[in-house]
Amino acid sequence: MTDQIKMINNFLKKLLKPNDTIVVACSGGPDSMFLCDLLLKQDLNLHLILAHVNHGLRKQSEEEAAFVKNYAKEHNCQYAYLKIEEYAEGNFHDVAHNLRYQFFEETIQKYQANYLMTAHHGDDLMETILMRLARGSSLRGYSGIKLISQKTNYQLIRPLLFITKDNILKYLTENNLKYYLDESNTKPIYTRNRYRQNILPFLKEENPNIHLKYLEFSQELEETENYVDKEVINIMNECYEMGILDLKKILKKDNYLIKKVIFKILSNIYIDNLSKLTKKHQEEVLDLIYSAKPNLKIDLPNNNIVIKEYNKVVFLKNISTKDNNFKYILEDEVILNNGDKISIIKDSQETSNDYLYLNSQEIKLPLIIRSRKEADKMAVKNLNGHKKVKDILIDSKISKRKREEFPIVTDSNDIVLWLPGIKKSKFDRAKTKNYDIILKYTKKKENIYGD
Repeated sequence: MTDQIKMINNFLKKLLKPNDTIVVACSGGPDSMFLCDLLLKQDLNLHLILAHVNHGLRKQSEEEAAFVKNYAKEHNCQYAYLKIEEYAEGNFHDVAHNLRYQFFEETIQKYQANYLMTAHHGDDLMETILMRLARGSSLRGYSGIKLISQKTNYQLIRPLLFITKDNILKYLTENNLKYYLDESNTKPIYTRNRYRQNILPFLKEENPNIHLKYLEFSQELEETENYVDKEVINIMNECYEMGILDLKKILKKDNYLIKKVIFKILSNIYIDNLSKLTKKHQEEVLDLIYSAKPNLKIDLPNNNIVIKEYNKVVFLKNISTKDNNFKYILEDEVILNNGDKISIIKDSQETSNDYLYLNSQEIKLPLIIRSRKEADKMAVKNLNGHKKVKDILIDSKISKRKREEFPIVTDSNDIVLWLPGIKKSKFDRAKTKNYDIILKYTKKKENIYGD
């Protein structure tokens, strides 16, 4: 026990400075009372705020709250208190956890604290890792509980990971320190308690300091994941922009890193609804990426979709079902739904497919901009006969999604004159010939992610 306490004190001495302000999550149980006692014995004039949450679920909850309040007063600590009167619908443990940490963060902000400390110990770490190994997790998940977690304006510290629960209880007994026990922590109906009662005793018998091996394992995984995260960010900067993943670039990367990139993209999309994101969804996106088919689509929860379009994969958020049919009369300028623009201009020297020169005597005005019809054909410039508009777009590697909303310019007789940016019809006049109408197509830079 002495060695484990020495490890905690050494850790705290390296971490803390004189007059630091610390919010301590204090339930009144053995672990948090042990933590409070160690912090009070640090010769650093620390400012401690004991933050107590009363869940109101047990008869002794009020007694525990009064105990922590009196303890804080006796030891010149601040006392912060929250009583939860009712719980929102959902998983009770998740809801309770969120309410606790929201209260802790409010207390940190109120007192401008440097740290939040919780009393998670070595047994908690082992239980967490074993449970996650049994049910499956990510590399970071398998690392269990972190010793130090960097938050926006404070650090979450768990200094008791160096000690076991047995030694905490032994210390409290030897120093005659009072605490309260939560009987639910011994009931075998809870998974964690079964690990605690059946597996940890065996591991400790094999090695009394097994929890320190788990801590080393946890930190090794954390360092590995941090390195992988940096690689993933570098790859995303190279291959991913505004919701579009460049397949040519990403497929040159290691398969494991590709998987991590996909998880990162999906996690960003579902940042507020991570429970909606499953391993199956990730596997579906990976199958899409590796598929030889040029055009594929996957529907994801919350109206999100992933589309493969030749050499890119597009992640679209909050897509609602809508009618892609449209029709506009071009008098001066038309701005399409996607932000592209078709304008009548006065003069130009350009000859690319973004410009069209027409003779009004050869067509019927007004000009029309509409969505594509299945039977559309166009007499392509410098090509004998007509070609299906659909085939022109496919040959130009326009994705199925964009083919459905691609703008077609016709005259009032519904003769296709132009596929903006792609192909011109035989009605395009050379600059040396007679023309009195000039059309310009301006494409908005694609910004799909987050629309």
